[in-house]
Amino acid sequence: MGEENQTVVVTCLVRNPVGDVLLIRHFRRGWELPQGRVEAGESLTEAVCREVLEETGTTVEPGPLAAVWSKVCHPPAIIYGFMGRYRSGDLTPSEESPEVSWFTAETALSLVTHQVNHDRLRTLLDHSGGVVRRAYQARPFMHLDPSETTIKATALVSVVE
Repeated sequence: MGEENQTVVVTCLVRNPVGDVLLIRHFRRGWELPQGRVEAGESLTEAVCREVLEETGTTVEPGPLAAVWSKVCHPPAIIYGFMGRYRSGDLTPSEESPEVSWFTAETALSLVTHQVNHDRLRTLLDHSGGVVRRAYQARPFMHLDPSETTIKATALVSVVE
């Protein structure tokens, strides 16, 4: 058995001039922040801009990196969360996101019910500088402290060898 590569994902908390939050409705997970995989040869901020445009029809000015999440269960992923400002464009649904809309932060929190995505939204809404680093498993959803993450990673390596 070979080692499993981590998927690299970006997400962005996009705010408009009045402070509303941009959400998309995914066909399975419900309302969430725009997000997606980073393509080969693409920088993280290029991926943010592309994903927001593809999923919402709008352009974004990426701001600072605010959070990094490590998903340690299968399939493993690393997710980079950015702050962003709306630049231009009309909200346009896509095949991946049949609904796109602006919401107040409070309404956005009530609409995002998927546990992982709710945690990402809450983390980015609470951002006050610096970069938050978290590790988690998805089923059941729980944050892991650094020692648990190290133990989990060591256990995975032992299984692979």
